[in-house]
Amino acid sequence: MPSDLAADSAASVQTGGSARPARVHYVTHPQVAIDPAVPVPRWGLSELGRERTRRAAGCRWASRAGRIFASEEVKAIETAALIAEPLGLAIEIRRRMHENDRSATGFLPPPLFEATADRFFAAPDLSIDGWERAIDAQARIVAAVTAAIDEEPGDGDLIFIGHGAVGTLLFCKLAGLPIDRRHDQPAGGGNRFAFERASGRILHGWVPFDHDD
Repeated sequence: MPSDLAADSAASVQTGGSARPARVHYVTHPQVAIDPAVPVPRWGLSELGRERTRRAAGCRWASRAGRIFASEEVKAIETAALIAEPLGLAIEIRRRMHENDRSATGFLPPPLFEATADRFFAAPDLSIDGWERAIDAQARIVAAVTAAIDEEPGDGDLIFIGHGAVGTLLFCKLAGLPIDRRHDQPAGGGNRFAFERASGRILHGWVPFDHDD
């Protein structure tokens, strides 16, 4: 397990009278309103995406959070706001949590996007059609998450709201797996995985964020 995501001590929270190690939840935004005329980072959530996020905000896993971090992309901020509001938490924007940089191609029709994404994961050392390399995007998201965890002295759960590709790259790093799209989230977005704050140990893989464990 990578040591760069280990905290100084094994923090824990009390739940139901028993100790539970503090957790970090990495959450992907759910369904978006696709508009080819708008840059992808500025896309917002669709009505389905907002509805699912409101359900997620009422789940037990979300209620234990002490801080919520979000990518600066609109869809991630909207997701974070809906989860943070009932908890009375502020959203903390982290610029380097953005999705893998695909600005070289801009919007791609779904079939072409999926084929290009397959190539992105299959050749992590290469820039696919000008996209950010997978190894670079992985180093960036790991550094961003690590920095946020290291600056938090408390022992509560943390939530990071981000994106599917970089979330998969983070998962692969934590799990000690090679970069491979086989570890990608299920289609549609609105998923999460969890790991221990202290050790970086994966607690569970991708599950829908609007359901509890």
